[in-house]
Amino acid sequence: MHKPWACVPMMTLCLLLCACGGAGDTDAAGAARAPYQEMDSCSMTAEISAFYSDEVSEFTLRCDYAPEESTVEVLAPETAAGVKAVLSGDELTLTYEDDCLPAGPLSGEELSPASCLPWLMNALRDGWLLEENGEDWGDVPCQRVSLEQTGADGGRVVSTLWLKKDDHTPVRGEIAVDGKIILQAEFTDFQFGAILKDDSGAAAG
Repeated sequence: MHKPWACVPMMTLCLLLCACGGAGDTDAAGAARAPYQEMDSCSMTAEISAFYSDEVSEFTLRCDYAPEESTVEVLAPETAAGVKAVLSGDELTLTYEDDCLPAGPLSGEELSPASCLPWLMNALRDGWLLEENGEDWGDVPCQRVSLEQTGADGGRVVSTLWLKKDDHTPVRGEIAVDGKIILQAEFTDFQFGAILKDDSGAAAG
């Protein structure tokens, strides 16, 4: 028996957005970002916190990411579990069991939970490096990188990630718009997909 679309909390309709940016690296940051620039896909699960003025909303999301198209599924809270967002370019579609809601084209910098993980991956691939340093997160040695992108309405979007020094997988991520943190991600699982190869058989870089 299919759950009606009306059972999905309205907050899940805020699962949105896209990406753009530049590039620039130091050796350490370049090494940390290289796997993301060379991969053709990855999958991840994270606890997402979204800051809406005077309240915080929390989600557990799973994301199957590829540069051309990503799928994000809500795992928690239970009332929203099963909602999926498919992000392809500037298009977003929300799916709930057999029902589908086209959300139309996206615009502006109104990032929301569903776009958080794809945005962070796009930032690692294409963002302009602002700063990098070694910084532990908890007891995990990490390389911290901050990357700037420009939103569709021209706003300044800065993504900061803590990447494990041993395998460069993410531990934590933050997204700030015009200096204000709006999204945080605590990664609980991450797997790289295939690494792209050039014609000589070497990893593309």
